[in-house]
Amino acid sequence: MALFCRTAALLLKPGALSSTLSVARQYSAGGQYEYILVEKRGENQDVGYIQLNRPKALNALCDGLMLELGKALDAFEADGTVGAIVLTGSDRAFAAGADIKEMQNRTFQECYAGNFLAHWNRVSTIRKPVIAAVNGFALGGGCELAMMCDIIFAGEKAQFGQPEILLGTIPGAGGTQRLTRAVGKSLAMEMVLTGDRITAQEAKQSAYELTLAEGNRLEKRLFHSTFATEDRKEGMTAFVEKRKANFKDQ
Repeated sequence: MALFCRTAALLLKPGALSSTLSVARQYSAGGQYEYILVEKRGENQDVGYIQLNRPKALNALCDGLMLELGKALDAFEADGTVGAIVLTGSDRAFAAGADIKEMQNRTFQECYAGNFLAHWNRVSTIRKPVIAAVNGFALGGGCELAMMCDIIFAGEKAQFGQPEILLGTIPGAGGTQRLTRAVGKSLAMEMVLTGDRITAQEAKQSAYELTLAEGNRLEKRLFHSTFATEDRKEGMTAFVEKRKANFKDQ
């Protein structure tokens, strides 16, 4: 049974998150993973740590990374000695978004028939507490990934945003649903409709909870439908080519 997540944006004391991330860099993937670093930590080795590790891409969430993340989460879920899981990134970016280069040439038919991004939800169904330690950018899919966790600890440099509209699409991994529950309907609409970012302090001041409805399924299908539009294709192509998008409302 899927578990509904509680999302809280909390400020860490100065230097606390950097210290956590410093420890995370010591993790060894043991050759098992390409995009993440994984190890058990804590005095009793009872905390599972996962660090996103695509520094050159600001931890962009490619399909390979998300599959590895699901595998690591499953391993910690099955490990009876692990009581909680920490998910983190780097000082510069928790995750700057999905990998747009992977999405750029997808079609509506591919997205809809393959239920594109469905496997991302594994984070939200883990029964053990998952804590996101966020510093730097948590944008697009990165913001959605953080909100799938049960608790968010955000450093002073953390920035949250859903900038998909700037690419001619919408959030597709829970952003339109979880964001309203994290920061309220008004601020969530502003963020989704403008692509503007907010700080951890702004998120904390706006946070409150509502019940999670079936909006995730509707959002996923609406997200898929944007892949039938010319503006979505132009937005992602412009992003990859590092130029301003020429939207035509098509």
